[in-house]
Amino acid sequence: MTEKQIYQIGLTMINGVGDILARHLLQTLGEAEAVFAEKQQLLERIPGIGSVLAAEIKRPEVLQRAEKEAVFIEKNHISCYFLADANYPARLRECPDAPVLFYFKGNTNLDATRIISIVGTRNATEYGRELTESLLKDLSQIIPDLLIVSGLAYGIDICAHRSALRNQLPTVGVLAHGLDRIYPSSHRSTAVEMLECGGLLTDFPSGTEPDRPNFLRRNRIVAGMSDCTIVVESAEKGGSLVTADIAFSYGRDVYSFPGRVGDSHSKGCNNLIRQNKAGLITSAADLISALCWDVQEPVTPVQTELFFSDQEPLAEQNPILKIMQKEKEMHINQLALALDMPVYQLTTLLFELEINGKIKTLPGNIYKLP
Repeated sequence: MTEKQIYQIGLTMINGVGDILARHLLQTLGEAEAVFAEKQQLLERIPGIGSVLAAEIKRPEVLQRAEKEAVFIEKNHISCYFLADANYPARLRECPDAPVLFYFKGNTNLDATRIISIVGTRNATEYGRELTESLLKDLSQIIPDLLIVSGLAYGIDICAHRSALRNQLPTVGVLAHGLDRIYPSSHRSTAVEMLECGGLLTDFPSGTEPDRPNFLRRNRIVAGMSDCTIVVESAEKGGSLVTADIAFSYGRDVYSFPGRVGDSHSKGCNNLIRQNKAGLITSAADLISALCWDVQEPVTPVQTELFFSDQEPLAEQNPILKIMQKEKEMHINQLALALDMPVYQLTTLLFELEINGKIKTLPGNIYKLP
C-alpha cells in the first residue's frame, strides 16, 4: 500500500464529501494528496466546499482512519480501484456519481467484454427463480465468459449468483457494507465460492454496518458496472426498481420479464414495460437480440459424434448423408431447410464430411455423394 493510495482512501472518508464533490476536488486540485496538502483558506474558496468542509478535510483523524483501512486491505489481499487509475472499470467511470474509490476481492475482470446485472424482489416466487435459472443456463451456453452482477441479497439476487456459479459464469456481488463481513450471513458460503469465480465489491470501508441507506446507495454500482440491467421479478415498489431507474438515467438498457396481470410479485416489472423504461424479454435469445450482441449458438455435439462411427451403416450414422441418399444433388439451402438447421452450423458439418471424403462440393454451394 503506497502513501498515494492512503490519500485516495482518505478522500472517501471526509465527512460531508461524497463522490460528486470528491470528483470536483480532484478536477480542481489534480490529485488526492493535493487535496490534503492545500491550505484551509484556499480550500474554503473552492465552490461547494466552504469553511465547514474545509475544516473536515484538515482533520487529522481522516488520514488516520485511511491508514487503518490500508492495513486491513493489505492483510486481506483486497484491491483498491481509484477513479483516475487506468484499471478502473470503464462502464462505471462513465457514471456521474461513480464511486471515487471502491474495494474488490476476487479474480475476475471487471471490464469483461459483456456484463449484465440481474436484480429482483427479495421475496422471489418459484416463477422468478425458474426464470433466473433458465436465463443463466441458456446464456452460459452462448456466452461462457459473461459476467453476472447482483447484490447478494435474498431472493432473485442470490438465485442469480448461485445459478451463475452452477453454470460456471463469473459473478460479482456488490455489497452494502465493508468487506469484513457478509450480510446476510446465510449467504456466506456462496460469497466464499464467488471469490474463486467472480468476487465481492464495495465502496464502503471495513466496519460499515449494512444499514438500509447503504443498500440504495450500492444500487448505482450494480447499474453502472454493466451493459444492461435485467429485472426478473418485482412488486410495485422495491430496491430493484431503484436500480432500474438508475440504469435508465445512465442511458443503459433495462429489460424485464413480464408477469401475469394483477400479480403483485410482477407489478413492478409490468409497470417498467408499460412506462417504456424496460424492454420486454422472455428468454436469453430475446436479450441477445435486443442488445444486438454478435454471438453464435454452439454447434450441437450430437451431430459430430454421428459422423465417423464405423459400427453402423453410413446413412444411419449421419442425418445429412441420410437425406442426400434420396437426392443426387442438393443446394445448401435445401439441406438447411430439411434439417431445420442454421446455414452457418451446416457449413461446418458439410466441411467435415467433405475433408473425410463423404461428400463432394459442386459450384454454387451444391453438394452430392461421391
